[in-house]
Amino acid sequence: MFRASNLQYEYSDRIRGLDNGGIGAMHRLAQHTGLVEAINRHVEVLKVHLPYHESDHVLGIAYNVLSGGTCLQDIERRRQDEVYLDALGAQRSPDPTTAGDFCRRFGDADLEALQAAINETRVRVWQAQPAAFFDEAILDADGTLVETKGQCKEGMDIAYNGVWGYHPLVVSLAHIQEPLFLENRRGNRPSSEGAAARFDQAAALCRDAGFRRITFRGDTDFTQTTELDRWDAAGIRFVFGADARANVLRLADALPAAAWAPLARPPQYTVATTARARPANVKGAIVAAREFENLRLEAEAVASFEYQPTACDHAYRMVVLRKTIGVGLGALRLFDEVRYFFYLTNDRESSAEAIVFLANDRCHQENLIDQLKHGVGATRMPVDTLRSNGAYLIMAALAWSLKAWFALLLPETGRWAARYAADKRAVLRMEFRAFLNGFMRVPVQPVRTSRRTIFRLLAWNPWQVVLLRGFDHLRDLRRC
Repeated sequence: MFRASNLQYEYSDRIRGLDNGGIGAMHRLAQHTGLVEAINRHVEVLKVHLPYHESDHVLGIAYNVLSGGTCLQDIERRRQDEVYLDALGAQRSPDPTTAGDFCRRFGDADLEALQAAINETRVRVWQAQPAAFFDEAILDADGTLVETKGQCKEGMDIAYNGVWGYHPLVVSLAHIQEPLFLENRRGNRPSSEGAAARFDQAAALCRDAGFRRITFRGDTDFTQTTELDRWDAAGIRFVFGADARANVLRLADALPAAAWAPLARPPQYTVATTARARPANVKGAIVAAREFENLRLEAEAVASFEYQPTACDHAYRMVVLRKTIGVGLGALRLFDEVRYFFYLTNDRESSAEAIVFLANDRCHQENLIDQLKHGVGATRMPVDTLRSNGAYLIMAALAWSLKAWFALLLPETGRWAARYAADKRAVLRMEFRAFLNGFMRVPVQPVRTSRRTIFRLLAWNPWQVVLLRGFDHLRDLRRC
């Protein structure tokens, strides 16, 4: 099928093309939401603005990521591309060494100011959402280990698993998978260090935005028992994993049989046409043939009981999930093993089953962290200090936030409201690489006129109509 021959390359004298035509929509988004002004107003790390302002550096790093860049050195390609600069109306842009020096200028107060500027813009985007958007804000917190090969990076340390690097904290809004607060920490710090303060900041941000209910969620490392009474008094719901310590294991074992109810999990997906026959279990056949240890989930049941942590003045609800696991050797079944999983909550209205499902949904934050690490590349830690790498983490993660804001501002009304709403959900859940391929890597011919820049599309992809619809909506809307 691929029969091309006698191929040649030559320069064109008339057409100047740009491979990342979606950058125009992202720049319009940054202007429309007031992000540029917010950064320049909150962040003050440059003594003289000749020629760059703080927003030029921050957006330069974010735009580099949105253009497919994976490291600071890729900024050089952008600043040497005349078409890219003309498309953004720029005479020049910071080089990689200047971008790294900008990151080194950040102190703790400057990092907070940068996140405040981004969150101020984020709230303005939220205000354009329908009323149902503000029903509940579920805030997730987790830490992730980031390995670095450098030996002279200030702040790096060895983690519990022997990896040298950093241990960033991520606090995010669950239903749109948006990182609200990012904090870079040393590699040997506990996963929950600083989480309570970040939870408080995120709760204040969501309250000011208009969310009617706030829920904190985290794994066993984030059970902030010293803070639970305060959060409960403030009307915040929490669901945290709890360690299976000896005392709670005894309480679970002492529950009567009538206290347990079977856990029925919903199907992972709905069959759209007709059910197909399951394929052969190749892995299971190998396990049976070689007589490996075989663990198979047999049943799940849930129950709950009252439990008062030592650091709390009040008792809370402990939901326990009991898993019965069949232990075998190859195809031979040996015995059953019981494992308990505990969830501490102040929610006494929801069923125990609903609490387990709510806690399990926190796994979606793992997808967000994976996107920040491997899709956006925000955790590459390319600079040489703890704070400078934290600054790069926040600026690179801004690329993901711009993607989320573009999705949130897509129109979903009119004759084709159902289709538009489906497109909005798809873009919001889209992986970052898929977003780059569908919305950013759009070949265009920028044409400068006396009053405007026209992006002439040179190719087609299925998401192009959504890109144009979102851009037109931004152009027609008043500034957030």
